[in-house]
This record gives sequence, structure tokens and C-alpha cells, in this order.
Amino acid sequence: MRITHLRRFGLAAALASSLALFGVSQSASADAPADVSFTADQTAATPGSTVNLKMTFTNNQTTDVWFVYQSVQPTWATTQRPDLKYSLAACTGEGVTCTGTGTTSIGVNYSVPVAPGTSRTVTIPVQIAANSGCNGNIAFYSYVYYEYNDSQSHKDGTFNSPTTRVNCATPAPDGAH
Repeated sequence: MRITHLRRFGLAAALASSLALFGVSQSASADAPADVSFTADQTAATPGSTVNLKMTFTNNQTTDVWFVYQSVQPTWATTQRPDLKYSLAACTGEGVTCTGTGTTSIGVNYSVPVAPGTSRTVTIPVQIAANSGCNGNIAFYSYVYYEYNDSQSHKDGTFNSPTTRVNCATPAPDGAH
């Protein structure tokens, strides 16, 4: 009988320890700044217009970041609307270059090292084609992988951009010039 009680006690103790650690890690991560953040200069656009996404990578570690891999691609819901036509036209930012501009997904390269507490911001214009469909949403997600602590540690994750609603252009009222 004692062995059964010890097994139950051990299982309960292990479960309680796991829950305690999970709770501690959740509160600690809630206080940490995000590795990547997005903003958009508008939440709605019409065919033929441009929306500027700003994406900021922040080194929230205590050592330099020596390697960063980042990609930006449309969300699954966006890809389900083939009538929405757009491209990621360019990429501008200090210490940042992009590959694949002019397409619907790009790679982002940062000059390294990225010192602790510093950020790199890139602006990505999303050009919505004049012949694009409307009444749909365009959104992106970014996958980021980076190494720090002399490449002894790494971190990765996905981050979502704001959603831009593509509205139909409003026709001019009759008699307007």
C-alpha cells in the first residue's frame, strides 16, 4: 500500500510543480516586450492604393543578437482570396535589406550585431493593384528565428500584422466633375 501512496504523491507533486512553473513562466513572458511588432498607416484601403506596414524587431535579450532570419508572408485567410491582388513593393530601413520584393512574401535581413535593447525598423509598402478584388482582408504573418548569447541560445516565433480591409472604390455621385 505504501508504494501506491508514494506513486500518487509523486504524481501529484510533479503535476503541481509543472503547473507552478507554467504559471511563473506565463507571467514573466507577459512582461517581456515583443520580439516583433507591426503597425499599419491605415486599416482600410481601395484598389490602386498603398498601405505602409512598419515592422520592428527588438533585441530584448541581455546579449547581442548575431543571427536573424525573418520572413513575411500572407496569412492563410488572405491566400484564400485569389482575387485580392497586391505586392510587397519594397523595403526600407536602417540596417535592413529585403529579398523577394515585388512579390507577396519577402525575407528580411538585419545587419548584426543587434545590441541588447535596440531595435531595427523596416517599412514595407503593400501596393494593392488597381484591378484587385475588394471587400476582403489582407494580413501577413512573420516568422522570426534569432540567435544570441554567442549563438548558444536561440528564440523563434510568429507575429501577425494588422489586417487591412480592401474596400471597393466609391463611385462619384452623378453630376460630380
